[in-house]
Amino acid sequence: MTRRSAVVLLIALAVGSGACAAKRSEIPPGTAEADQFLFTRGQEELKKNNWIRAREYFRQIVDNYPQSAYRPDSKLAVGDTYIGEDTTESLLLAVNEFREFLTFYPTNTRADYAQYRLAVAYSEQMLAPERDQTATRDVVKELQVFMDRYPNSSLMPDARKLMREAKDRLSEASYRVGYYYHRSRWYPGAIDRFREVLAADPEFTRRDAVYFYLAEALRLTDKKAEALPYYERLLNEFEVSEHLEEARKRVAELKTP
Repeated sequence: MTRRSAVVLLIALAVGSGACAAKRSEIPPGTAEADQFLFTRGQEELKKNNWIRAREYFRQIVDNYPQSAYRPDSKLAVGDTYIGEDTTESLLLAVNEFREFLTFYPTNTRADYAQYRLAVAYSEQMLAPERDQTATRDVVKELQVFMDRYPNSSLMPDARKLMREAKDRLSEASYRVGYYYHRSRWYPGAIDRFREVLAADPEFTRRDAVYFYLAEALRLTDKKAEALPYYERLLNEFEVSEHLEEARKRVAELKTP
């Protein structure tokens, strides 16, 4: 089953369960503004992290009150409940909810929130550096869209933080390949991979290790003139690193006639 087919199936199941939920979340007779009642109850359950119960209320607004002023916020809230539930299936459904919001309400004042939460839904699916990084690349892609479209959003600090986390994950994955090559003494492969990391992500949080092992690989392949600048960059850019003492020794050795 393809990823898209899986999402379609999950959506169908979610719609079916939503119909059952609607029966359980009955509106008291005589309620004047039913959509407002449902939204308030949904928010109450959301604050308690009662994800399924909250979703029952918000889903009713989305499905049954197309003209309600609460419908856009309810659509977003449904996505939030799926993220809160934090299962493989619910995160796929969260992605779908936020994409639909951006399709139906592209100019809504909370479109930036939808785009950011779309990236968050992908970030919850990120795997360890040594595993598949498809979800991590999706995070970077969606956050770049956010930054391009909503440069003045109040969510920008959070977006930048998440972007750094995602890029660090990608860079760490690539760095570990280079480090493996280095440990295996295949220095040309290590050099190429470390240079790729620095070119793709010059702000990589752990670039001190990249500088050091790139310099080491160059030194060990008799490219000492090329190695020296990387040792020096390590010393200039980092006040704290496990490689500082070793780098100082290398610089002293390389500068000694």
